[in-house]
Amino acid sequence: MLVGLLVHLECIANTVGPGRASVFLEDLTSPELRARIAKGVTTILVPIGGTEQNGPHMVLGKHNVRVRYLSGQIALALGNAVVAPVLAYVPEGAVNPPVAHMRFSGTISIPDATFESVLEGIARSFRQHGFRDIVFLGDHGGYQKNQVRVATKLNREWSGDSGTRVHALTQYYQTTQTEYVQALKLRGYSDPEIGTHAGLADTALALAVDPVLVRTEMLNPATRLDTAQGVAGDPRRATVAAGSLGVQLIIDTSVKSIQSAVQRRGER
Repeated sequence: MLVGLLVHLECIANTVGPGRASVFLEDLTSPELRARIAKGVTTILVPIGGTEQNGPHMVLGKHNVRVRYLSGQIALALGNAVVAPVLAYVPEGAVNPPVAHMRFSGTISIPDATFESVLEGIARSFRQHGFRDIVFLGDHGGYQKNQVRVATKLNREWSGDSGTRVHALTQYYQTTQTEYVQALKLRGYSDPEIGTHAGLADTALALAVDPVLVRTEMLNPATRLDTAQGVAGDPRRATVAAGSLGVQLIIDTSVKSIQSAVQRRGER
């Protein structure tokens, strides 16, 4: 319980902290941001979430809250980064007829081409302002390929400019599917429990970031949650402690990956 409380308080502090000390671009004035860039804060993290159903026990904005918090922690660990506003509108499947998550109320989907155009516009904007490393952090698996496509396009276009590069940090998401899953298995959780969407792993991460995201009263032995309700897995044994494993793995992996990518950019 203490770990969960500390994580929750830390989440709040990094969400609504004082503007001048914040790592979030939205909390800064334009001159404050310009001054930071001039002092070497030239990495911008672009958190990408999504608005989708997460079963009857988790809120539609789970990805958005989670990626904002984790991006903030990554920026603090890097020491030379700021965090852009969360992109909450992403591809989620066909709208008419509805497929996948679009079959459930509240999911919002945009076309792949529109999503990629938005990412491109974001990257071009930050390059104009002097950022040298533009990092896409996607909390959802469905659009990882889109991030890579945009980064590849822009890096090819800017190949003559050794000072700017776009990084599609797929390691951020891959960690939740690999190391985090293995860590949960070592603690006795099974593959059917861990799941792939709104299961134990997904729900535990949400609990660790902010317990308000989860309707914990539904995590009881009598509740049946299945694919018909948008759940792939069994979240009933999810805990803050289990989710904290994933939180730390995501932060550590992302920080190391970004540092390596920035170093490679500097060596080009």
